[in-house]
Amino acid sequence: MLGRYILLLTFAAGINGPAVARVAAPDFETQVLPVLTRAGCNTGACHGAAIGRGGLRLSLLGYDPQLDAESLLHELRGRRINLARPEKSLLLTKPTRQLPHEGGHRLGKDTEAYNLLLDWIKAGAPLEARRTLQALEMTPSAQTLSDVNRKFQVQVTARFADGSREDVTRWAVFTPADPAALRCSPTGEVTVLRRGQSVLMVRFLGEVGCVTALVPVNEAKPTANAPARHNFIDEHINRTLDQLHLPASPRAADEVLVRRVYLDLIGTLPTPEEVAAYRADRAADKFAQLVERLLARPEFVDHWAYQWGDLLRITSNRLQTQGVAAFHGWIREQVKDNTPLDRMAKEMVLALGDGHRVGPVNFSRIAGDPRSHAEHLSQVWLGVRLQCANCHNHPLDRWTQDDYHGLAAIFAKLSRGQSIQLQERGEVIHPKSGQNALPRLPGERFLNADGDQRQALADWLTGAKNPFFARTAVNRLWRALLGRGLVEPVDDHRSTNPATHPELLDALAKDFAEHGFDVRHTLRVITASAAYQRSSLSLPGNRTDDRFYAKALVRALPPVVMVDAVSRVTGVAEKFSGLPDATTAIALTDSRVPSVALDLLGRCDRNQGCGAENSGAGSLPLTLHKINGSWLNDKLADPRGRLHQLLHEKQSDEVIVAQFYRLALSRQPSATELAHWKGKLSARDETERKKLLEDFCWALLNATEFCCNH
Repeated sequence: MLGRYILLLTFAAGINGPAVARVAAPDFETQVLPVLTRAGCNTGACHGAAIGRGGLRLSLLGYDPQLDAESLLHELRGRRINLARPEKSLLLTKPTRQLPHEGGHRLGKDTEAYNLLLDWIKAGAPLEARRTLQALEMTPSAQTLSDVNRKFQVQVTARFADGSREDVTRWAVFTPADPAALRCSPTGEVTVLRRGQSVLMVRFLGEVGCVTALVPVNEAKPTANAPARHNFIDEHINRTLDQLHLPASPRAADEVLVRRVYLDLIGTLPTPEEVAAYRADRAADKFAQLVERLLARPEFVDHWAYQWGDLLRITSNRLQTQGVAAFHGWIREQVKDNTPLDRMAKEMVLALGDGHRVGPVNFSRIAGDPRSHAEHLSQVWLGVRLQCANCHNHPLDRWTQDDYHGLAAIFAKLSRGQSIQLQERGEVIHPKSGQNALPRLPGERFLNADGDQRQALADWLTGAKNPFFARTAVNRLWRALLGRGLVEPVDDHRSTNPATHPELLDALAKDFAEHGFDVRHTLRVITASAAYQRSSLSLPGNRTDDRFYAKALVRALPPVVMVDAVSRVTGVAEKFSGLPDATTAIALTDSRVPSVALDLLGRCDRNQGCGAENSGAGSLPLTLHKINGSWLNDKLADPRGRLHQLLHEKQSDEVIVAQFYRLALSRQPSATELAHWKGKLSARDETERKKLLEDFCWALLNATEFCCNH
């Protein structure tokens, strides 16, 4: 080390040789590291891998300049940086293929990147940080083009803490979210390859952002009437439909809309009588009145408490039976009383005591250690996958290792077991420093290590300056009602995964906060929109739309809703071991209640998050085909079931068909459908007729129209 220092002084002072003009030294963190990132040297597939490659380990995408400096300057006895003969430094000879390099040719000689590294070495490879990156700006941040194969140029500007600004386009890394939709040159020239909306991720140092490119889905604008506008939601949705030249499907028929809102709000099919009453109602605000009635029904509490159970992972596998009963019971009371969501969140974060008696305590019992606790909290309340910042700074977002381990440190003093208590001591070791991590509000500030930091966390979590809490909540509600989040997946909010309608997401979050984090209020607002009330039937110009709400999305029924729907149509209740006969699936409290039907239909086991991407409910017709040997056929053949009761009453085939259509699909069969079934149900005797009618019911309950909400 001393010899290297003497060599550095000798080189810099020009001793034993002619005087050398001092070279202006590039900044290591903001100029040298971007060259390595742009060349791909510190990616996960190269030297940025956890164990490095070829003997050289760099931090992933340059997140740890100190590690990079140590690797480049001190390892291999300083051979990677040759201060006496800079051109012979391995940092230059390897990527230019002057020496064998497993990573191939990465730098051209006499390029700006090569000369910048050379100048840094000639200046003595200084490490003193002269400036820090504060923000990244992309121009344009959004671009609309008239057709595919058109191009536009992205300029990337870095803004530094010292007030300086620099065009860093040539050092930025551009990554299309979908290479089949966008192509981007190293200089930031973007070519749009596919119609619709596409995203380009832009990275410079630890900052990431995105640029959206939009090409109308159809060449010409729709000639039909403009889509309806019911509230502010439709202003945003309709504006995007206009930009994309997407025609909006008309309002759904009354019977379709009734079935949809019943399943969405209370997880239960409407009765034929309820559908008929709604259709006969002539009030202008009859749909709003229906929504109010549904929000007040006990099934609303059951349905949404069950969804909370999925999100919060309420299972006896972790909490024991008593903990499940306490936690689910508390959740039901909050839903029933319409407790503001910010108050619910604070109580879960701060609760202490016996989890078998104090419901919200079990939020802290779900996780087995402080790091898991931090991950669970960030996923539920922030919609953020913070675990990506455990081993290194998040490669696609703003979160750092300090954020991850600092949030975990807030929970380090909690005892873990049946009872959650605050202890005097507790620590989380930061893997980078090997020292105790300092408690930290993610992306904000460090906290005093003394005392209990959970109150500061709870206040920040639901505070006005935290954009994540309200956005995450309304995004989940939007997904529950429209089948797809404005941000998807719903627990992956980040700058490089933008919302399809960012202004709408902000408007919904603002409205939610202004109305006291009232979940029922936001459900009213969403269901009142023309976007929610659209038909799922396609028009010629919107058949391919799956995210801009030109039509309603067809959604598979969740397993618990499906089980209850089958029970209601067949008239044969599902029985759950140890529970009263009248228990519905949406009223279950524990994911471990034995049920062959729910297991086969793919219910979430709640050991991990229960997002739609890991749900087994996406292929229900196929699943029903697989299980028709027992569950479904047994209900259809049950002599106490609806079909056999109708046969006992000597009802005609036409009456039976119409009754099951009204029960399962909330509508009358068409004349064509009636004629079809009349032909299929022609039987020689009662035994054959019974079998044919059972087959009819089986086919109806396998139909997409029944298995999905549309």
